[in-house]
Amino acid sequence: MSSLNSKERFIQAVSPLCTSIAKRMYSLPDNICENAQEVILRVNRAAAVLCPDNTYFLTENGCLTNKLIDQPMLSVNQREINDIFQNICNYSVYSRQNEIRQGFVTMQGGHRAGICGTAVVENEKIVNIRDISSINIRIAREHKGCSKAVLSAVNNIDGGVLICGSPCSGKTTVLRDIALTLSTDYRKKVSVVDERGEIAGTVRGIFQNDIGLCDVLDGYSKSEGIIMAIRSMSPEVVICDEIGGFDDVKAILQCSNSGVSFIAAVHAKNPDELVKKPFIKELIKSGVFETAVFLQSRKNAGKIQSVENCRELLNA
Repeated sequence: MSSLNSKERFIQAVSPLCTSIAKRMYSLPDNICENAQEVILRVNRAAAVLCPDNTYFLTENGCLTNKLIDQPMLSVNQREINDIFQNICNYSVYSRQNEIRQGFVTMQGGHRAGICGTAVVENEKIVNIRDISSINIRIAREHKGCSKAVLSAVNNIDGGVLICGSPCSGKTTVLRDIALTLSTDYRKKVSVVDERGEIAGTVRGIFQNDIGLCDVLDGYSKSEGIIMAIRSMSPEVVICDEIGGFDDVKAILQCSNSGVSFIAAVHAKNPDELVKKPFIKELIKSGVFETAVFLQSRKNAGKIQSVENCRELLNA
């Protein structure tokens, strides 16, 4: 289990970068390191650090600016991007193909590196990404206690809860703390289906993030992981990251009558976006989810915007 503070998590996330960039990142002011949400590297473009209040660019002389200016900017070339990509994959790109073709690689600690490049397509399916041109590292954070407001606002946890928000609104951070709180303070038996490895941040079976007394199915697809959890771990609560389609829905519906409650994340910044998702509408109509918690924007990550009754949203 990790005991890293916010700055140490930032250092861990940027450690795979090439030496010239990593050294500059290590020396950034503490407030930047502690609050950074993403580090963005683009070929022959200024390295950027995205914080809740602004996006900062690095200059060659080690300064930070929130504007693209004429002075020399710190950037990475194609060779350096390739080296960083290899390092993120622990020099085993082949073993990470399942993730890569989905556009990301999960790093030690639960940090996620998003990848842009040229798609390699076979039989109308993406099988690889080559000529990497951008890498976006999202910093995984632990904010213990951040789920207390969510859990207090939800009348019935057993009724199923959707954690909704836009990217970088803190959905995964809140899910992580819900897993910790339910499995310890509430003494619930919790299984976490961690498809992308971002909730527990498992490395060789060791959780890098504190998720309490949960059982973790790491790297399983949600549809397979949910069914496996029900069969093998007899949980009271199943927690999973973003519901992405009808395969996930099928598995949740298959297990919904087994006395298990589900808590899951979904990309939706407001009720209108949520009810426009056909697979979410099906789950709400089936009674799997009773409550939807909407989080605020990246500027107030993890903070509640509103708490809604799912069935009332459908009838609105």
